[in-house]
Amino acid sequence: MTPGALNPSTWSRDTRDTLYLLLVLAWTLAPQAARVPAWAMGMAALALLLRATLAITRRPLPARWITLAALLLACTLTWTSHRTLLGRDAGLTLLVVLAALKTLELRARRDATVVFFLGFFLVLGNFLHTQSLAVALAMGVSVWGLLGALLLSNMPVGRPPLGQVLGLSARLLLLGTPLVLVLFMLFPRLGPLWGQPGDLGGRSGLSDRLRLGEVAELALDDGLAMRVRFDGPVPAAAQRYFRGPVLADIDAGGQWTARPAAVQQLAGEGGAGFDERRLPAQALGSPLAYEVVVEPLRVRSLPLLEMSIEAPRVEGSDRRFTVQPDGVWMSDRPLDDRLRVRSQASSQWRYPSAEAHPMARQALGADLALPDGAHPRTRAWARQIAAGLPQRDATTLVEALLAHIRRSPYRYTLEPGTVPAGADALDHFWLDGRAGFCEHYAASLVVVLRAAGVPARIVTGYQGGQINPVDGVLEVRQSDAHAWVEYWRDDRGWVRADPTAAVAPERIERTLRLGAAPGLVGQVLWRGGEAPAWTRRAGELWRAVDHRWNDWVLGYTPQRQRDLLRSLGWHEVDVAGLVRLLGLLIGGAALLGLLPALWWARRTGGGARAGRPDPWLRTWALVQRSLARRGMVLPPHWPPRRVADAVQQRWGADGQALARALLNFEDDRYAPADASRRPQAPRPARRQLLGLVRRLPARPVEPPKSPHPSR
Repeated sequence: MTPGALNPSTWSRDTRDTLYLLLVLAWTLAPQAARVPAWAMGMAALALLLRATLAITRRPLPARWITLAALLLACTLTWTSHRTLLGRDAGLTLLVVLAALKTLELRARRDATVVFFLGFFLVLGNFLHTQSLAVALAMGVSVWGLLGALLLSNMPVGRPPLGQVLGLSARLLLLGTPLVLVLFMLFPRLGPLWGQPGDLGGRSGLSDRLRLGEVAELALDDGLAMRVRFDGPVPAAAQRYFRGPVLADIDAGGQWTARPAAVQQLAGEGGAGFDERRLPAQALGSPLAYEVVVEPLRVRSLPLLEMSIEAPRVEGSDRRFTVQPDGVWMSDRPLDDRLRVRSQASSQWRYPSAEAHPMARQALGADLALPDGAHPRTRAWARQIAAGLPQRDATTLVEALLAHIRRSPYRYTLEPGTVPAGADALDHFWLDGRAGFCEHYAASLVVVLRAAGVPARIVTGYQGGQINPVDGVLEVRQSDAHAWVEYWRDDRGWVRADPTAAVAPERIERTLRLGAAPGLVGQVLWRGGEAPAWTRRAGELWRAVDHRWNDWVLGYTPQRQRDLLRSLGWHEVDVAGLVRLLGLLIGGAALLGLLPALWWARRTGGGARAGRPDPWLRTWALVQRSLARRGMVLPPHWPPRRVADAVQQRWGADGQALARALLNFEDDRYAPADASRRPQAPRPARRQLLGLVRRLPARPVEPPKSPHPSR
C-alpha cells in the first residue's frame, strides 16, 4: 500500500463509490449479527474488508475460483448450522454471506445493480425478526444510502459530490412518502405470508416452573414485558399485581410446578358448573377497564391485572382465552407475537368458600402437600409457631409470619449467598441466611403455612411497573417479575399475602427495582453512578415514541383499517373495493407525475408547442441549411462546437465571428446553471446567426473534415 493510499483526496471516483457502497452494505448487515451464526458475520466482514482494501490499493479482484470456493464453504457451513439450505433462518444466513461475497465480483455496473438489490433484500430480511422502531429507522438509513448508490451508478460523467447525491436521494424518498402512506393505510391487511415473527421479544419472566434463584436472574433483565393504559386513574403500585402461572406442586428437589387444568377440574377445584370464560371469583369493587399490549412472552399464560373477571378481548387476532380454576387466563397457543388485549378488573373480590363447593375441601388437600423429609427444620419451626398462637386460624398465622419477617434481620437481595453442602436450601434461607429474593420469601411462606395446616400456593407474574410521564403509559418490564403467596380462608377463599411487602415495602409500594452496581464507566461519567436527568428524560421520550409506533403502525389491524374507512364515510369495506380504490389513486398519481415531465420536455425541446419544434432546434436547423448553401454540408449529428471548429478551419479569420456565436449558441443550450460559468458574450439571436452565415464568402462544396482526427 502506497503512503498516500489512505488519503481520500487521492481516491479515484471508482474507489470512492465502491467504499461508499461497502459502507452502506455493512450498515445494512449489522442488525443481522445477533440472528445469524458467528461464522456468517465473520465471513461477511472479511469479504467487505478485503474488497475495501482492493479498492484503496487498486489491486485486481480475486480469481473466480476463489469466490466459488468461498460460496461452497458458505453453503456447507449453512447446512451444518441449520441442517437445511431452505427456510427463513438458513436463507438469511446465505443472503448475508452471498451479498458480501458478491462485492468481490464488483467489476461493472451490472454487478453493482445485483449488489443494490441484494441490499434491499437484506433490508426486508431484518424485518423478519423484529419490526421495532429502532430497526425501522436504521433500515430507513439503509434505503437512503442504497438509493444514493444507485444514483451514483447512473452518473457516469464527472465526480458528483456525495452530499449532492444523498440530497437527491432524500428528495426522491420524500416524493415517495405520500404514496407509501396511502399504500399503508389502504392496502388490504392480509395475513403474513411467512407467519408472524417468532422471536420479537426476549426471555419471559413467566414460567410454569420455579426453583429458588430463577426469578432473581430476571431482575437485571430490563426487557419490556407489556404496556398498560388504564381508562381511568392508574391504580396504586401496591395494587398492580399481574397474575401469571400459579405453582401449587413441589417435588423432592424443591422445584415448584403449575398444576394442569385437567387435574384441577378432576379434583373439583373448579366446582360444579365451572365456566372457563369467567374467573371463579366474585367481583365486589367497581370495574377498572384497561388495555394491555403484551410482548411475545413464549408462554400460554396471559398476565392480566388481578382480578380480571371477564374473558379478555383480543384485537386483530383469532386467539381464544380461557380461565383455569386457579384464576390464570390461558391462550390456546403460546404468546409468540405482540397482542393488544382489553379487559376489566375488580379492585375487590372474593373467591368461593369451601361451603359453596363441597368438593373444594377435598381439593385443598393437594395444597397442603409437602415432599417427605424435605425442609425438616422449617416444618418443625412452623409447627412450633402455630402452637404458640392464641388463635389457630389462617389469618392470625399469616399476620404472625409477616410480623416475624419485619422484626427479624431478613434482607431483600439478588445475592443470597451459597447454600452449605448438604444443607436444605429453604431451611438455610429461612433460619440461617435470611437473605433472598421474592421467590425465597414466597416459597418459604408457603412451606410454613402448609406445615401449619393452611392450604397455600405460589403465584408468579409481574408487580408494579413504572409510569412513563410522557404519555402516562404503565411500562412493565421483565425486571418486575415477582412471586407472592395465596392462602386459603374458609370465609373468603383464596387471599393474597406478599412477604416481599414485609421485608422490602419500597419494592411493592414504590416499585424500586434491584439492580447491578454501576460499572467503572458509569461511576466516572455519572456522579454517584446515576444517569443524569436529561438521559432519563430522553429514554422516557424514546419509549413513548416507540409505544406510538407499536400502537399506530404495528397495531394497524384489519379492524382498525375498517374503522378508519368507516369514519371517512366508507361503510362497506371489502378487499375488492380497496384494490379498486388503490388502482384509481395510483393511476391518478401517475397522471400527476406526467405533468412535471411534460413541462420539462417542453422546456428542453422534447415537447411541442402549437405543433412547432423547439425554437433552439428550429434555429439550429436553419443554420445548418444556410451553411450548406454556403458550400459546407454538415453531418446532422455534429454539435455547434464541432461546427464552429470546422467553420474556423475552412474560412479562417472570416469565420471567427460565426465560430464564437456558435459556441455561445451551444452554451446557451448546455451550459451549467451557474452564471459565473456561462459565456460573457450576449446570447446570439437567430437573425444574428443567419446574418453571420450569409457574410461568409462562398466556397466550393467539399466534404467536411473533422477538426478532431482522434475522434
